[in-house]
This record gives sequence, structure tokens and C-alpha cells, in this order.
Amino acid sequence: MAEIIQERIEDRLPELEQLERIGLFSRAEIKAIIKKASDLEYRIQRRALFKEDFINYVQYEINLLELIQRRRARIGYSFKKDEIENSIVHRVQGVFRRASAKWKDDVQLWLSYVVFCKKWAAKAQLSKVFSAMLAIHSNKPALWIMAAKWEMEDRLSSESARQLFLRALRFHPECPKLYQEYFRMELMHAEKLRKEKQEFEKAKMDVGALDYPEEILKGELARIIYKNSLSIIKDAEFHVSLLSIAQLFDFAKDLQKEIYDDLQALHTDDPLTWDYVARRELEIESQSGEEQPTTKQAKAVEVCRKEERCCAVYEEAVKTLPTEAMWKCYINFCLERFAKKTNSQFLREKRLERTMIAFRKAHELKLLLEFQYKQWIELLLHHDFIKEALEVVVAGTELFRDSVTMWQMKLQVLIDSKSPDVAALFEEAFVHLKPQKAILAVRGSDSVTLKNKYLDWAYRSAGYKKARAVFKSLQESRPFSVDFFRKIIQFEKEQESCKMANLREYYERALREFGSVDSDLWMDYIKEELNHPLGKPENCGQIYWRAMKMLQGESAEVFVAKHAMHQAGHL
Repeated sequence: MAEIIQERIEDRLPELEQLERIGLFSRAEIKAIIKKASDLEYRIQRRALFKEDFINYVQYEINLLELIQRRRARIGYSFKKDEIENSIVHRVQGVFRRASAKWKDDVQLWLSYVVFCKKWAAKAQLSKVFSAMLAIHSNKPALWIMAAKWEMEDRLSSESARQLFLRALRFHPECPKLYQEYFRMELMHAEKLRKEKQEFEKAKMDVGALDYPEEILKGELARIIYKNSLSIIKDAEFHVSLLSIAQLFDFAKDLQKEIYDDLQALHTDDPLTWDYVARRELEIESQSGEEQPTTKQAKAVEVCRKEERCCAVYEEAVKTLPTEAMWKCYINFCLERFAKKTNSQFLREKRLERTMIAFRKAHELKLLLEFQYKQWIELLLHHDFIKEALEVVVAGTELFRDSVTMWQMKLQVLIDSKSPDVAALFEEAFVHLKPQKAILAVRGSDSVTLKNKYLDWAYRSAGYKKARAVFKSLQESRPFSVDFFRKIIQFEKEQESCKMANLREYYERALREFGSVDSDLWMDYIKEELNHPLGKPENCGQIYWRAMKMLQGESAEVFVAKHAMHQAGHL
């Protein structure tokens, strides 16, 4: 093994000598490289091989290549690349070949090999790398697509890409992604040929002798793929995806129309078809004879007309296909349009009106999903429609009585409306739900109120032991209010055997959250140590200095004043 390592180090010497000769590295650096390389070589030549050693070897060589690049740029020297960089690249490829042969199943290792070849100008080898990888990982469509894209986009070989796609489809005859990318590739090929032909014609060159079949230029190969895929994958979503791809190519208008007509004929009972047809109205321009809108107001009116045409299609759709899925598409469209920014008050109001009407109709037909009730309620609250929000949330909780989300929304609406019924509703919610689950489902500032009420409810309904368990379970679930901690402190003090150890625990936990702003907490903690039978007055000095370190600005001044008054009162 020592001979092999020595031989491989000697193979490096010409490139290392060049690096020193042209001034990219010093002699000391060359010695350090030889030492490191010897260690790396040893690790990949020994009997027990580990993948990490091969990865470390490759990474070291890549780092060296990048360092050489930076130093070349710094001194402006670009010669001797064959003797230096190409030698390193060739060596790394050899290491990758050994590693990928030993750990064939490691896809990430193969992909690293591919990335290296792409980056370090080893493109001549890449087709062979892909072939070796696909021979082992033929069960992964994404790798076939990657290889085909490489052939098409980097090697500019549409024929090689086509052959890869055809081979891939023999392994994966029902893979939608393969058909989509093959379809796209043939359209790209047709577009490329069309551009070539146009360039020749502009140069007044005779293209008669060149191979530009009219069928290929029109995208006939893509059409064949489309037809074949349709006989295998009978799915509206897939059909729409092919139409979306075809629409990226202006020359494929006839193909687009064919796919669109087939979509309507084959998938009339699928909400995706109606959704696509409705949204298409946004893309249809005004008639050529009509005057194009110029002012902002006129443009807003034109957008509003297009959206109304979309909604007319959706209205027809929900009559033809009265399902939750169809209403979901309709409402999603309304919400998306409402979320679009506009300076037109007219357009904003129209969009809001349409969205509210869609929600109400779906609700009346009992075709609203649970998460859509949440969307509707949030929209109503955002626009201060509190009365309607209350009506909707009552209906929502009736329909989904075991839903944490709906009870949460009901509580939120009552909190926002400042209703006196919040406490009663809170207890009603706990009858239907696991309280812990309900609390943790709530996020943000609303959860603060709920945590306080939950702690209070636990104490009143099941006593101190339950309240302490609730506190323990929630004490890391931010955000909090000071009242949350003050409640548990008060509950402890109401016990016959009030434990100072528990009070310390509560104060310490409260001070982690509010110790920098709440001077009263620090003062009350000091008073507890002074007044509780098991308090430790000797701790007060330490608490005082901790407070002085944590409190900021005015809070610190207030604390000093209160502490001084308290001490004066004890003199």
C-alpha cells in the first residue's frame, strides 16, 4: 500500500511544481499539500474503506481547485491549466468512479459526481456518468429527466434527450412527470428548429437542402406524446399541466386549442377543468375593435369585467357540479383576487363583495369546508363585520363541534366583540375538546387570554393540583401575560400549606419573561422572602442586585424608589 501511495504522490509532483514555479503557492504550502494528500491517499487505499474518507478527499481537492482559481484571478495568470487544474480534475474523477462503484446505491454520491463534472469542465465525461448512474438507478424518474435535460440544454442533442425519455418511459410508463418533461422537450426542439430556419431565411440562405419537416416545426412530435400520455394518464390535473406547458410556446396555438377542447370534453365532471376554464377569462384580451382602456379607472373597470366573466363561469360550474371541491375552487379564486394589490377602491369593494357572496352561498348549501369557515371569519373580523362573524362562527361550531379551530375562532370573535359570554363559552369549549389541545392550537396574542382563562378554569373546576399541572404544561408555550404567573402565585398563596419553594419557582419563571420590564415582580419576590414563614431574608440582597442588572431605563429607577420606600417602612 505504501508503494501505491508513494506513486500517487509522485503523480502529483508536476502540478505542484508548476504551482510553485508560477507563484501561486509557496514552498511551505506545497509541503503542507503533500502532507495532507498523503494522509488522504492512505485513507482511501487502506483495506477497510469508508465513504466519508472519499468525500473528504474530493472536498479537499475541490477546495484546492477553488483556491487556485482565486489566486489566478488575483495575479492575472491563466496559463498552465492543462498541467494543473485538469490534472486535479482527472484525479477527482477517478476517486468518484471508485466511490460510486463501491457505494452504488448512494444517489447523493452520484449527484455530487454530476455536479463536479458540470462545474469543473469535465462535461465530456458526464454522459458516461449519467449512463452508469441510470444503469443502477433506473427506478428514479427524476434522474432520467436530469440526464435528458443535460443532453438537450448543455450538449444541444435533442436526439440523445429523446432516446433517454423513451428509455425512461419503458421503465415508468405511467409517470406524469416524465411525460410532462418529454412533451416540453419536443416543443423546445420545435421552437429551436423554427428559430434556426428563420435565421437562415433572414440571411437569404437556401434552406431547401436542410432538414426542417413542417410537421416537426408545428410540434407534431409533442402532439404524439400528448395523445399517447392521454391514453395512459386519465387525469384532469395532468391534462391541465400539459396545456400550461403548451401555452409557453406561441407557435403551438393549434395544439393548445386541441388540448383545451379535449380537456372540456373529457373532464367536464372535474372541478379542475371548470377552474381552468374560469381563470382563462382573465387572459382573454378585449376585442380588437374595442378601444383599449388608458386611464387607471378604465383599467380597473376592465379588470373587474374580466373577473365577473370568471365568476359567471364559476357560477355555472357550481350549478353543474355542486360539490365542496368546486366551491373550494370558486372561493379560492375570489380570495386570490381580493388579495391582489390595487389602488382602485372600486375594485377592492367589488372583490370583497364577490368573496362574501361566494362564502354565503356555499354556507347556505352546506358545502363549506372547515378551514373555509376560518377564512371567512378572519375576513369578517378584518373588516370589522363583527355581527356577521358571530353568526358565522356559531354556525361553524354547530357543524364542527369537535374542531379545535372552530372553538378557537368562536373564542376569538367573542374576545374581539368584548362579549361578556367569553368565560361561559370557554367552559363550554372544554366540554367538547381536550383543553390542552385547544390552548396549544391557538397562536399569537389571542393565546394569552386563553391561557389565563384555562388556568383560572382549571383552579375553579379541579383545584390547585390541576392548576399547577396546567401551569407546568404551558410554562414554555409563549406568549404570556404577567397575570398568568400572578394567578398561579395567588393560587399557591391561597393554600393552607403555601410552599415557598413553589413561589420561588413561579417568580423565577415569571422573571425570565418579564424581569427586564416589571419592577413590581421583583419587589413582590423580595417581600415573599421577607414575609413567608419559610422565606430567606438573606436572599433579598441577591434578588435586588439581579433586578438592578435586568431592569432597564425607567423600570430600574421605579424599582430603586419602591425598594427605598419599602426599606424605610421597615425601619
